[in-house]
Amino acid sequence: MKRASVLLADDHRIVAEGLKRLLEPEFDLVGVVEDGRALLTAAKELRPDVIVSDISMPELNGVEALEELKMENPGVRVVFLTMHHNVAYARQAMDAGALGYVLKHSAAEELILAVRAAAVGKTFVSPAIAGELLQAMRDGDSVTDDPVRKLTLRQREILRLLVDGHSAKAIAARLDISPRTVEFHKYSMMETLGISNNAELIRFALESGASEI
Repeated sequence: MKRASVLLADDHRIVAEGLKRLLEPEFDLVGVVEDGRALLTAAKELRPDVIVSDISMPELNGVEALEELKMENPGVRVVFLTMHHNVAYARQAMDAGALGYVLKHSAAEELILAVRAAAVGKTFVSPAIAGELLQAMRDGDSVTDDPVRKLTLRQREILRLLVDGHSAKAIAARLDISPRTVEFHKYSMMETLGISNNAELIRFALESGASEI
């Protein structure tokens, strides 16, 4: 039986090395990348059966990368591996189309199971958070109520870079857009969120967790 191919995305090299050793005995590991942009490129080139990705990564976070991948390949199969024991993050991941959500402290016991499930189109969620996630879904909690989700992918990308201390000019160079476009997105975010200045925008990003995922 053909082994499933896996692409791994994690910006922590020591963690990535440990995950490689965990995955390689059972799956064909076709690549390892360290940020969301590299994940998009590698996924399109390598076409893995399953992507195992951290949520918190530079450039684009894992959820944003999945949203972009889904636009081109609706059948893409992604398992998120994360430190976030938070049902809101899990809802974001599953609403974006993930097939797995595994907590890093449980990776040794659960990641293989999650990848096996994803490879055949099934879902796996760490038992430590599965009950809370199911209850939230039954209660009708929705991540669409999260103001961060009102922002576009590009706006969230710019917001994260602003929080990291980059100027509009530096962000423009990094994203290959004009400084005027960066400013346009920044003021569009302020209007969407009802925020009046740059300091409030940064505070919103930190308090909402938009700078962490």
